[in-house]
Amino acid sequence: MSPSLSTLAVILGLGYALPQAYGVLSPASLAVSLRKFSRSVAVGFVLVMIGTLWFMANLRGESIADFEGLKPVLYIVFLLVGVGACVFVQDFLAVRGAAVVMLLLAKLVLDAARWSDSPWSLVVKIWAYVFVVCGIWFTVSPWRMRDILNWNASSLSRLRFLSAIRLAFGLFVMFLGLKAF
Repeated sequence: MSPSLSTLAVILGLGYALPQAYGVLSPASLAVSLRKFSRSVAVGFVLVMIGTLWFMANLRGESIADFEGLKPVLYIVFLLVGVGACVFVQDFLAVRGAAVVMLLLAKLVLDAARWSDSPWSLVVKIWAYVFVVCGIWFTVSPWRMRDILNWNASSLSRLRFLSAIRLAFGLFVMFLGLKAF
């Protein structure tokens, strides 16, 4: 069962706003974390396993009769792919894991926003499509995320300014979840 668009917008807005608030208040600490993110195997392992388990949960919810008998085998195959990626593809593992989570998050958001009659739902729908584009782009070329994060963190004033803009957006999405949906 997927959450309502209102609940999802509040959770997404808050989840997006919190690191940005940290970036406004302590940009030097956030800059260090951003520079380390793309090569972090531990963070990558967590993100890839979250993505793997989330994908398997989505597969469990599918009711395609042609694949019903294959589901137990598919669970094992996808679990092995997730663990195998963590073991054998450790280069930019965090970026790849984040890309998978972005794609799954986009699916969740678009499923929740599908039947919304509010014109403000376009904000989260467009944001979800940004997740899709970024997820695909970072999967194909993970060094791009590293470059973007390093560019963000190259100047503390730039990081604080961009964090403030992203914080405002996160709070706006949260406000939409509380008032518009």
